[in-house]
Formats: sequence, structure tokens, C-alpha cells
Amino acid sequence: MSASDTPDIRRHMERLAAEGVDVVRVMYPDLIGTDRARDVLLDHLPSAAEHGLAFCRAVYHTSPQGDVVPVAGGLDAGLPDVCVRPDLSTAAALPWEPGVATCLGEVSDPVTGAPAPESPRDLLRTVLSRCAEQGLRPVVGPELEYFLLEPAPGAPTGWRRAPETTGAVYTAGLRADPGNHLLRTLRQLRDLGLGVVTGNHEFDGGQYEINLIHSEALDAADRAFRFKAAVKELARKEGRLATFMAKPYGDAGGSGFHLHLSCEASDEEGAGNAFDDPSGAYGLSATARHAIAGILAHAPALAALANPTVNSYKRFGPDTLAPWLIDWGLDNRSAMLRVPPERGSGARLELRLGDASANPYLLIAGTVAAALLGVRAGEEPPAPLEGYGYDTARSAQLPANLSAALDALEADTALTEVLGKDFTTSFLTYKRDELERFNRHVTDWEFTEYAYHL
Repeated sequence: MSASDTPDIRRHMERLAAEGVDVVRVMYPDLIGTDRARDVLLDHLPSAAEHGLAFCRAVYHTSPQGDVVPVAGGLDAGLPDVCVRPDLSTAAALPWEPGVATCLGEVSDPVTGAPAPESPRDLLRTVLSRCAEQGLRPVVGPELEYFLLEPAPGAPTGWRRAPETTGAVYTAGLRADPGNHLLRTLRQLRDLGLGVVTGNHEFDGGQYEINLIHSEALDAADRAFRFKAAVKELARKEGRLATFMAKPYGDAGGSGFHLHLSCEASDEEGAGNAFDDPSGAYGLSATARHAIAGILAHAPALAALANPTVNSYKRFGPDTLAPWLIDWGLDNRSAMLRVPPERGSGARLELRLGDASANPYLLIAGTVAAALLGVRAGEEPPAPLEGYGYDTARSAQLPANLSAALDALEADTALTEVLGKDFTTSFLTYKRDELERFNRHVTDWEFTEYAYHL
């Protein structure tokens, strides 16, 4: 954005001022998908738009505990800047914070003007440009689960599920949500314009799921990113904690991040659902079947992006309804990749692999890249799973821990070529540092298991 765009900036400023906004929060996703931001007074937006906001590039390499991980381009380069410019077309007033609007930021290298190598949003753009070359426009519908917690000073973690009601699976109303958290959250997210559709209490106490509309993949990732940030902020406002951690409790199930994926054709023959074909096997087009084969082929590497934490792999196991085998099925929720029964404009795939801790941009980019590689390879998937899954005699197993998943990602040169060498190197370095820190940490389980008897 340059000085020539000033009239457009003024138009946005006038709109925001008319809505009572005097501060704009410019936010962008870091490597793990959490929001980094700066508040800008409305009068200073023209300067922020023209010159950008300076952030240390090593923010991308900073752990949740504030450790700066030695990823190339950060510490070794003297902690240089990235430049973040507000995208005011995405600005929307926060319903719960009077006078404040948020917008997404565009991140670039201040020297070259090119996107920052670690920028998740730009990584997704790169993958989508590859799809466009193939005449495909991915459409994504995100489904996210999370736990709502309230302070519990006597509990080991200081938090307990809110509420701890059990057995209220797929319900709405006061039976499982006596504080009306879900209704209040749905309305606030609707007013923010995030395209939320439905919500319900999920399987375990204090667990909720909210679904978002299907849209073009970058827009879907933007909304999922903002959704997670907004849900956490709304909980903080009430003195609670909303966590998208994969499995916060050992006696409860995990939280998933399911992706519904379809593609529209974008060639000279016109738009339409490229996954639908009434005459094709299972009512699916060759494009859809090849996409299935691609996702199955690259699933071990995809796990590193879909299940990106040490904790992620504690969500898996027999009878968890979380996929830990590489398979697909027709309307079968025990499969990693489910094909819902709708056809026509509703033909799509549902990847059930991801957990809620996944960075939306990376999960979508990895899934789309794997599907694209399948389309390019033109191979057919194996026969779909029949009956209840989780049988290692029928399907190969996904990586059982983060270390194995990172090794699989590094070894999958076809997928990493689409994702880019710079991003892959940064991601692997960052996540392997996380593993090293975890392996040095003495857990409560170890003390309980060993201290008295050994």
C-alpha cells in the first residue's frame, strides 16, 4: 500500500469512525497460528498503511513460553524486522470491545518486499496458486472444537471444565451449558462477521463445537484464525479459559479440527463442483478420487501440520473416534478421510485428522497440497473402509508421535516442494526444538510412577 491509496484509506477510516471505532488492532498469525498484533490509533492508520508496522521476525520463532527458537533468519541474523501493513478491507468492529476494530495484516520483508518465509497466510496463497494452475479453486468448511475452563485454585492445573456435566453429547441449551456460553459466543461471532453457522455442546464436559460456512480456502483460513482468537478473547473477558489444545484432560476425548474440502473448476469450461460426477465411482469425479489418493499418500507428513504438538498424539488411540489409521470411507466417521453422503454441489471430502491446536493456514495448505499432488499423479484410492475402522490389519498407522510426524514431513519431498524449502526448514527447526524442551521436562506422571519405589 502506498501514498496513492490514501483516498481508499480515508474511506475505511470514515467507515470505522462512523461505527465509533478509534483504535484498529492489526493482527497476523505466527508459525503456530496464534495471533500477534498491535493497536493503532485511527488517526495514524495512513502512516501504518504506507510505512507498515515493524515486528521482530523472531516473533515467528518464539515459543508459547517466550523462548526464541534459533530458526534461520532470526537470532542468527541479528533479530531483523518484518513489516506488517493493515488490510483494511478485513476491518470489523469488535462487538465486545467498544471503540476497537480488528483487521488482518500483510507481512513482508522490509528489504525485498517479498512475503516473510514463515508467513502461514502467504504459504497458503502459494499453494492455492498451484491449484489455480491446475484449474481448481479449493473451497473449505472448518469445524472446530474447544474446551471452556473456569478457575479452580485447588486443581493441579488451576482450571476445571465449565461445566463438568457428562453425557450431554450433541446438545444445546442450559442442560450442558448453564451459563449460556455457546449462545453468547455464537451471537458475538456472528456480529464480527466470521460466518459461523451452528454450535453445540460436544462429547465431554465443557467441550463445544462451532461450525463455519464453506468458502474459498484463504477466506476460510482467515475466518478460522480469527475465530480461534475471538473465542479465546471472549473467554478471557469472563475470567475463563477457552483452549484449543488437542487433549487437555486424560479422562476426556480430544478436540478436533475437521476440514470439509471441495473444489470448484476454474477453467474455460466454467465453474462447478469439480468433485461431483454422477457417473463416476461412488458418485465422485476422477478429480475427487485422485485427491483422496493424494491425501492418503501424504497423510504421514500431513500429520505434522494437522497434529503439531506433543500433546496432539495423546488424542489418538482405539475407540477415541480420532483417526490414527490411514483410510477413507463413505459416510464413515471412523475413517481418517470421510466422504459425506451429499453429492451435486455438496460433494466434498471431510479430513478428520486435524486437532484443534493446528494452525488453520498450515492445515489447509497441507491438505490442499496433498490433494493437488494426488490430482497430478492421477492415481485411484484403495477400496473404501467398510464398517468400524481402527483395524491395523486393514490400514497403515499414522505417526504415533510428533517426532515421527516431523520425520515423515521431512522425508516427503513432493509435499515439501509444494510447501517450500524455507517454510519447511523453519517449521521443522521450531518443532524439533519443542520436542527437545519436552524431553528434558520431568512430568508429574514420572514423579508419581517412580519416586517412591525407585
